[in-house]
Amino acid sequence: MRREVNCHGVAVVEMTKRTDGKGYEMVADSKYNRRLTSSSTAQLTGPVAGSDLVKTKFDPTGFQTRGINNNCGAGLSPWGTYLTTEENFLGVFARGQDASQLSDGQNYGRERYGATEDFPGWEYLWHTPEAKDAKIADEFSRWDMTAVGTSAADDYRNGFNTFGYITEIDPFDQNSMPQKRTALGRFAHENCAYAPVEQGKPVVFYMGDDARGEYIYKFVSKATWSNSDIGGGLKAGDKYLNDGTLYVAIFNEDGSGEWKALVHSQNGLDASNTVLPFNGQDEVLVFARAAADVVGATKMDRPEWVSVSPMTGEVYVTLTNNKYRGVREDQPVSASNPRSYQAGEKAAGNDNGHIIRWAEAGGDHAAMSFEWDIYLFATPYDLAAENLSQLNDSNDLSSPDGLYFDPRGVLWIQTDDGAYTDTTSCMLLAALPGKVSDGTAITTSAGQQTRVGMPASNDNIKRFFVGPEGCEVTGITMAPDFKTLFINIQHPGNTWGAIAGGSTPRSATVMITREDGDVILAESFV
Repeated sequence: MRREVNCHGVAVVEMTKRTDGKGYEMVADSKYNRRLTSSSTAQLTGPVAGSDLVKTKFDPTGFQTRGINNNCGAGLSPWGTYLTTEENFLGVFARGQDASQLSDGQNYGRERYGATEDFPGWEYLWHTPEAKDAKIADEFSRWDMTAVGTSAADDYRNGFNTFGYITEIDPFDQNSMPQKRTALGRFAHENCAYAPVEQGKPVVFYMGDDARGEYIYKFVSKATWSNSDIGGGLKAGDKYLNDGTLYVAIFNEDGSGEWKALVHSQNGLDASNTVLPFNGQDEVLVFARAAADVVGATKMDRPEWVSVSPMTGEVYVTLTNNKYRGVREDQPVSASNPRSYQAGEKAAGNDNGHIIRWAEAGGDHAAMSFEWDIYLFATPYDLAAENLSQLNDSNDLSSPDGLYFDPRGVLWIQTDDGAYTDTTSCMLLAALPGKVSDGTAITTSAGQQTRVGMPASNDNIKRFFVGPEGCEVTGITMAPDFKTLFINIQHPGNTWGAIAGGSTPRSATVMITREDGDVILAESFV
């Protein structure tokens, strides 16, 4: 259990170009190399710091927690730090029977994130070793959120509330502590992408909540951008990430959209709410999902990676899949999530996913409205009724997940799929998208009208890489000279966890270069 806890988190690794000029290698003795794990102390910042909702036996003042966990897609800040995301933090916690010791609102707040009474956690079981085996105080018991003491200072009932945040790491300061930026909300963060910054304007970040029927968010800083903050480290993070407004997206049926503020005392987010009373901004942020419910946000098909085009400024989000779409009453087919279909023996739902995009009003990322369409419907090319983007057998895909615009405007799409893997393994594609409204209005097989972007062709989307069987292709960035592409191969062969020795395939970072050492995608595609 101790080994597993310390295998979760983030590694900071310095790389240097190889002597042959092709690719990079690790600088083994770099002063920057370090690990930040589920045992590392992290600082809580922003409106939730010091709240009663995050006070624990570890820190009764509510300003620190122990650990960062289930860190998912990449994120950067304009000032040069790394924004890691806490995604499936639910699975490492357990909860017993304690509803009688909590208010109805507190109990609902836990349940809204999946932590019902008698929840055993997933396969981790970090709470199960005996206390006598602990090497540090409460090493294992802290993963049990059951209220067993007379107050939060006696147990870890609030430990769960200290996870699920965008967490800022300064890779250039090896002594710095991870900062959990609570103003950006608490949910299953997949990644965090910022819009191009402009001097004197707010900094805007976009995020998805990776769960079926959850939401898309953006955060607009109170402070306005100054180029002098480049390289400012965590101090710049304090300036831009601790104070601002969190919004959630509503996608209207006519292709318009709006942002609703998740601010205490606005839009019904106050103590009068009967399901979960909101008594302050700390409660709105800790229970961001429930707050988004109240303001009528649009339930999406697993919002994962977000990326902003450096050419058009438009925002793209992968909606990986959703077996509940059109099946559950609370997730009906809608214009922004328009497919529910049965493929072969599989039940209805949206098995293959899609990519949605929008253009903010006036090109202003702080705007309160936007125009949207569906850039691409993922599907096997021969699933004719669902192949609404006209994919062919050289560029079809299923379950888009990772998403990355390189500085040239090439959109890289990665898949994490289980619906099409009898035909092809997960993959990486390169695309040249157009703009919102460059396509046409359509009607899906579910009878839903929506808008789709221009048809796919071999001129605007190509399969670039196919991974080994059983893997997810994820995590992506490119060297500044465009000559090395970094991607990750996660759980090849469907092997999970830190497996040592033998011939079992392990997760790895892969570097892709051209044989001639030239720029990747140097030909007419870009």
